[in-house]
Amino acid sequence: MPRLSKKTMFAIEAVLDVAFHVGDAPVRSGDITERQRIPKRYLEQVLQHLVRAGILAGKRGPRGGYRLGRERSQITLGEVVRVVSRLEAETEPNDMSVGSPLAHEVVWPAWEKLREEMMTQLDTITIEELCRRARAKGIAAGPIAARGTNEAKAAT
Repeated sequence: MPRLSKKTMFAIEAVLDVAFHVGDAPVRSGDITERQRIPKRYLEQVLQHLVRAGILAGKRGPRGGYRLGRERSQITLGEVVRVVSRLEAETEPNDMSVGSPLAHEVVWPAWEKLREEMMTQLDTITIEELCRRARAKGIAAGPIAARGTNEAKAAT
């Protein structure tokens, strides 16, 4: 099966966190790091690419942070996965020259077909749907930035 890389999982979690916790103020990357336990070195890189892709919108400065680039119902998991796939292709090139003719003519095409089918499925799952699933599981939503500092620390 196609693998779910750490960066992909972190990107999905970050987008969901923003969708789930945004309020009047944008969601700070530090809050995402705390809540989702995503290493900052991964998060910043992924957030920048999500902003460039229009999935998130970023605001710089002391009151800065992230909001969704458009409605939850208009963002799919497939989009998020494609952003990370492009990022990983830039930083971790895949060496397709390795392998036998059997691999190139049979295995890789089969694997590519599975990947395409998976992406088709991921394109049907929206961030809105995942937020509904989270609420159904009892995961509390709400903007941390809107609370007082002590309340925010106690809530995490």
